[in-house]
Amino acid sequence: MVFVRLENVDELVTLRLWEAGTLGVTEGDGFVDAFFEDANVASQFGVPEAVVDVDWVARTEEGFPPLLVGEKFFVAAPWRTEPTPPGRIRLVVNPGAQCGTGYHRCTQLCLEAMEKLIRPGDSVLDVGSGSGILSLAAKLLEAGRVVSCDIDPDAVGPSCFFVGSVDAVRSGAFDVVVANINENVVGSMRADFERVAQKCILSGFQDDAGEWTCVIL
Repeated sequence: MVFVRLENVDELVTLRLWEAGTLGVTEGDGFVDAFFEDANVASQFGVPEAVVDVDWVARTEEGFPPLLVGEKFFVAAPWRTEPTPPGRIRLVVNPGAQCGTGYHRCTQLCLEAMEKLIRPGDSVLDVGSGSGILSLAAKLLEAGRVVSCDIDPDAVGPSCFFVGSVDAVRSGAFDVVVANINENVVGSMRADFERVAQKCILSGFQDDAGEWTCVIL
């Protein structure tokens, strides 16, 4: 078994690691270690180093501690047994399933915005749903109807999921639309976001200072 150490890893790189067949990913201070059986595969991401007697499952699980996000959410992986703090909503997501682990700042910004904007009974559209974390969050916030979509047919969403994007949705169909994608995609679809919903939560990009940000329209 070998591992490669990567710095400044975003969710797209994390997804590439899982697609390449990593055995597990652990997070350090400003870096991640990705483990592989095949050194040739690992070399796509960096210089492989040998690993001896490492329980990669345990190390991966330890690398995803629970998070307090915003004022309402307690984000936890399925294997975490810590009790949900009083007044918090437990949001369970499997890191590595798809983009959207809850550990990236953009996902957290969306969750923080959602808990302020979504009201019980609202209809919510999650564009580029990935792991489905934002769709699940909308349901936990008591949205009345949640629909998710993604161009990846393997993405995860609630029972109302379709392969496609916001351009396939009729005007005024939702109260809130949320999208955590990237600046180029969000920019090109902004008119459609505003067309289909009264309120928009858009993230996946950085501001002029290089900080991850979230725009509410």
